[in-house]
Amino acid sequence: MNLLLIGVLLAIIAVAYQVGLTKSRKLAGKGNNSAMLHSRPGYYGVLVALWCGIPAFLILIVWNLVEPSIFQHVILNNVPENIRASLDPATTSVMVDRVQAIASGFGVSDTPAAYEIAAAEQLKKIENIGSFAKLAVVICAALIGLVMAKRRIAEKYRARNQVEKVLNIALALCSGVAILTTVGIVMSMFSEAMRFFSFVSPLDFFFGTEWNPGFSTSGNAEGSYGLLPLLWGTLMVSGIALLVAVPVGLMIAIYLAEYAKPSFRSWAKPAIEVLAGIPTIVYGVFALMIIGPFAKDLGAMIGLDINATSALTAGFVMGIMIIPFVSSLSDDIITQVPRALRDGSLGLGATKSETIRQVVLPAALPGIIGAFLLAASRAIGETMIVVLAAGNSPLLHINPLEAVSTVTITIVNQLTGDTDFASPQALVAFALGLTLFVITLGLNIVALYIVRKYREQYE
Repeated sequence: MNLLLIGVLLAIIAVAYQVGLTKSRKLAGKGNNSAMLHSRPGYYGVLVALWCGIPAFLILIVWNLVEPSIFQHVILNNVPENIRASLDPATTSVMVDRVQAIASGFGVSDTPAAYEIAAAEQLKKIENIGSFAKLAVVICAALIGLVMAKRRIAEKYRARNQVEKVLNIALALCSGVAILTTVGIVMSMFSEAMRFFSFVSPLDFFFGTEWNPGFSTSGNAEGSYGLLPLLWGTLMVSGIALLVAVPVGLMIAIYLAEYAKPSFRSWAKPAIEVLAGIPTIVYGVFALMIIGPFAKDLGAMIGLDINATSALTAGFVMGIMIIPFVSSLSDDIITQVPRALRDGSLGLGATKSETIRQVVLPAALPGIIGAFLLAASRAIGETMIVVLAAGNSPLLHINPLEAVSTVTITIVNQLTGDTDFASPQALVAFALGLTLFVITLGLNIVALYIVRKYREQYE
């Protein structure tokens, strides 16, 4: 019914636009000359469509939000008092689902009780009445809006101002959704992290050197919850990734921006950026099945003991993954350096390589550093590659050839399986997530600060 109603509303909105457009053109005079109107005819059509659609869609949204509560109330009113008194929230939800399944015609696996059948019949009647009522109310609201908006069309009516005001409100709401989503994520992590810190001291968490959480049924924090081994593993893997991605990505950017022919650049840059679109699970499988065994065999040939799952394996593959971030951003920044600087350097006798080293790169350096920091934040937050390729060894060591554990690996481990989300063993994942969020947010802020403060503007 909702899809049918939305289709009808869209058709009415299209008609409303044509109504507004036609009336405004008649007011404009012969030849569709809109000089006498305050706004162009299209604005009047959009205004009528907005008056028609917005109230109707708001009514439809509110109706759909309230409807489930009304249906549940109808079902419970048809359940005997003695049975209703014995229901808890979980069994109430199960019973409501059963009655709705019976009313929809799908039925249930066992034999329904008599009161369930009676409640289903009453629910079906209410649903039919509600569907027709919703259809009538929403369509009437759309038609009333159409008529009222059509009457407001006049030569001096500021349709453009009204339409732009609605668009500004819509854009502000979209921005608000993004901001509120971020705030909601942070607040949810913060509140759960505070619950964790009621079990474990923040000093023991942030400065502890041992990670060995104990799982218990008593709800107490048993074991050790030291963050430093996980944080060190995260920084080790990310550092290796940057050692791979930064020089390779920067060299690619320099070649594409300064040396490559336009025909080669036109297909090489999109081909490199395809790496950014590959799912990270594919990189993880590639690291686990190809790079890890290859590194182990190579180490055996030269006398090194390299684990197949290690910080080196995860960091190398992660570096390949973030090469497009470094190369694409650096290439865009280098190409923005004015041609006049290059010509001036070449005119003074510098070679092309000297011009790149002494003129182009210093001019683009702030933006390049910002690109490096953004790539670092991407590497720190990576999950699937380190889950599959880094191993799971939360030990504090400096050997990149051995397995390590990172913050993201631990979050996955703590939240998988049959977990009691009120226990410190699960709540620690929110403290780890909040820590990771603060680190990546700090890197992004530093990157934006460097770009904005030190970026030179050229005429």
